[in-house]
Parts: sequence; C-alpha cells; structure tokens
Amino acid sequence: MILPTADEVRALHEKYAPTRAALDLVYTHCEIVCHIAEQLMARAGLRLDASLVRAGALLHDIGVYRLYDHTGRLDEGGYIRHGVLGHEILRQEGFPEPLCRFCSHHTGVGITRDDIRAQKLDLPAADYTADTTEEQLVMYADKFHSKTSPPKFLTANSYATYVRRFGGAKVDGFQLLRERFGEPDLTSLRARYGHSPV
Repeated sequence: MILPTADEVRALHEKYAPTRAALDLVYTHCEIVCHIAEQLMARAGLRLDASLVRAGALLHDIGVYRLYDHTGRLDEGGYIRHGVLGHEILRQEGFPEPLCRFCSHHTGVGITRDDIRAQKLDLPAADYTADTTEEQLVMYADKFHSKTSPPKFLTANSYATYVRRFGGAKVDGFQLLRERFGEPDLTSLRARYGHSPV
C-alpha cells in the first residue's frame, strides 16, 4: 500500500485548507492525534502498521476544510459530515481505501446505520465504525484533543462524561477502548502546544 510521506500530508492540508487559521487549527489537531496514537501504540506494545496509523492520524480530519465557507466561517451544523467529506477527498486523491476509512470511521466511538436513523444524522446510511485496530487506535487518540476555540486537551474521564449523552452503548464502547489502549500522558503535549486541559 502506498501511503503519503509527512511532506505530502502537509501539502494535502495546505491544498485543501481555505485559510491559514483553518490550516493551523486542523493540521495541529491531526499532528497532536498522531503523537497520542504513537505514544499509545508504543506503551501498549501493539504490533500495528505504524505507517498507516501515522498517515491515518495526520489525515483523519482533512474533510473539515470542506465545511468552511468563503469567509472562513465553519459550518458547525454540518460538522457530522466531515468524515465522509474527508473520505471523498482522499479517494479523489487516489489513496487506498484503508487510508480513506480513517476519515469516515473516526467520529465519536463510531456511528452506526441505526444511529443515523435514530438521530436523523445528515449522513449516507451506512456503518461508520472503526473495524481494524489501527482505525480504533486513531479514533481513540482523537478523543483526547478538541479543536474548540481555544483548542483543549481532554482527559479520559472528561470524554467519558461527554459521550454519555449519546447513550450507554457509546459509554461502553469508549470504556473498551480505554481498557485496550490505556490513557495517554498529555503532559509534554500540553507544554508543547500550550492548550489547556479539560
């Protein structure tokens, strides 16, 4: 499988980012998620495709750029679509399906066809769940950093509290990921990026 290099990933972000502010926000978040995923992978001693994890983490949110309008304002109401939009971008760029899936299969702790129907989500009817261990790791690492204004780091407990609003199955799903991958040490990342914890 041919995966993009770090320079090619950065070039893709620059190609699709509508503004410098959007690039800084989204690319920095993806970089942080990559650092978290690498730390968890190393600490848990997981034998994974590390190159795929890195590329998936660095590109998982590229679809967010398609939600900005010409003034640089983000369509927050349509945010649920950022994963499928990112999947489309990577597919159009000619990347393999296993990489494209990191975009469409990382939201929350997975979105099912039943979730889409019950919550009337603006998504094509399908299951968007992380199936491979690589996908699960990136999805889990993503839960520890938020692109809010200002960006923040989350603890496992704060995300567990947040996900409760989506039902017991989502809480259980997050707990299984927590048990499988452990909790990251965010101390050095907080110091490096200057984002506060929640």
